Amino acid sequence: MSSLTFASAHQLARMIRDREVSAVEVLDAYLTQIAKHNPKLNAICTLDEENARTRAKLADEALARGENWGALHGVPITIKDIFETAGLRTTAGYIPLKDYVPQQDATAVARLRAAGAVIMGKTNMAELAGDYQSTNSLFPRVNNPWHLDYTPGGSSGGSAAAVAAGLSPLDLGNDFGGSVRQPAHFCGIYGLKPTDRRISTAGQIPEVPGMPLCIRHMMTVGCFARSLEDIRLCFSLIAGADLRRPDVPPVPLDRPSDRPLRHLKIAWSDEWAEVPVAAEIRAAMTAIAQTLSGAGVEVESWLPKNFDIANIFNLYGRVSAYLNIYAQPVDRYNLRRSLELLFRTATQGDKELRKLGNFTNFLPELLNPSLKGYFEVLTERDRFTAYMDEALEPWDIWLTPVAATPAFTHCPPWSAVDVDGRSYPHAVANGIYTIPFNLSGHPAVIIPIGQTHSGLPIGMQIVGKRWCEMELLAIASAIDKVVGGLQHPPGY
Repeated sequence: MSSLTFASAHQLARMIRDREVSAVEVLDAYLTQIAKHNPKLNAICTLDEENARTRAKLADEALARGENWGALHGVPITIKDIFETAGLRTTAGYIPLKDYVPQQDATAVARLRAAGAVIMGKTNMAELAGDYQSTNSLFPRVNNPWHLDYTPGGSSGGSAAAVAAGLSPLDLGNDFGGSVRQPAHFCGIYGLKPTDRRISTAGQIPEVPGMPLCIRHMMTVGCFARSLEDIRLCFSLIAGADLRRPDVPPVPLDRPSDRPLRHLKIAWSDEWAEVPVAAEIRAAMTAIAQTLSGAGVEVESWLPKNFDIANIFNLYGRVSAYLNIYAQPVDRYNLRRSLELLFRTATQGDKELRKLGNFTNFLPELLNPSLKGYFEVLTERDRFTAYMDEALEPWDIWLTPVAATPAFTHCPPWSAVDVDGRSYPHAVANGIYTIPFNLSGHPAVIIPIGQTHSGLPIGMQIVGKRWCEMELLAIASAIDKVVGGLQHPPGY
């Protein structure tokens, strides 16, 4: 294991700034790691070695002249292939975009470049961000660095696998239904989904270039790292208003209160009753509550009153149907892919659980969308957000599982998933613990808390108040110091 490739981004930035190591040397270490391990992981789908070398060399020359580009000066990073990168192929894993080379960076990418980052390449993903695994028709499937027979999750599986395996210290992802949080959980790293509209989505697919901006709600830009300090740094660099997205409000970053854990009031849930988690996840969640309580922290088992997960999941599906229906061209390829998804969610998994995850419930919105119906579901979403704001007000944070299962073996897209011998519909197993907070817009951070008996990572979701990401990250850091769950996969 290279000390450089498993150093955090902020540590690398300090080392480069203090001239302990050059940006070129750091890049070389990562390129060596990529050459050694990416052929079996398929985490990076487009490598931009030549331009990265040029940028790293310029970073070293700038420092020699006394210039500093910013907080990530000379630090190599990767970007999920769903974000446009000027002059660098951006495909979103979608065949019609296989040769698409954008002229402009996505806003979040531009802000990382402006902070001095060196972009090494793009990370592999689910096709058009449409699955909880990371497979598409352009590149080989992404494998989990903890066990190659297992998925790293999706849709940002390449991002999480790259960071976990030391191919990158920092990666930019997006989250519409868990696409940052579930892969972070599956790969044993840290991830953040911020408040809805906290970060500009300008330059982000799955709206195929040339299509109108449809996904105006619930889609967030997040990040992956091997430390919460890196998550905080990345978030602070990319958050904020953007002229390309006038609907991103100019809300300043909050200031953390820095209260000790023993002065906080923490809510805790080990599972939703309707959708039990795997026994090892439940045990890990219980152990966290006991550890925090033993450290003098007030932790209370809690669920919001009238928290109806079936209604929440159904409302999310209806909003999603309206947002996605015009985001991509209607062609034979997309139609076939969509019908396959609908068929599997309607026919696979436990019959009772299918009532939660059956996407055919949303066919009226897909087949006969109306402006009135769109406004109605948005109004219902507003009510849910207000309900969650009120429910969370007495608590500083809420601890929940991330998914019903740890990483599972590769399977056909949207196939049912086994959870302790019970067959769960794909969307239910993977999204039932993340989707409520896309619907409500609340921020959530993932921290690793342990492993299964077979050595697969287990993460925990920490939910905070809207627009309070810095407070959330500060509390998550304090909890992380107590539970200390980060480990690196063996052999990297």
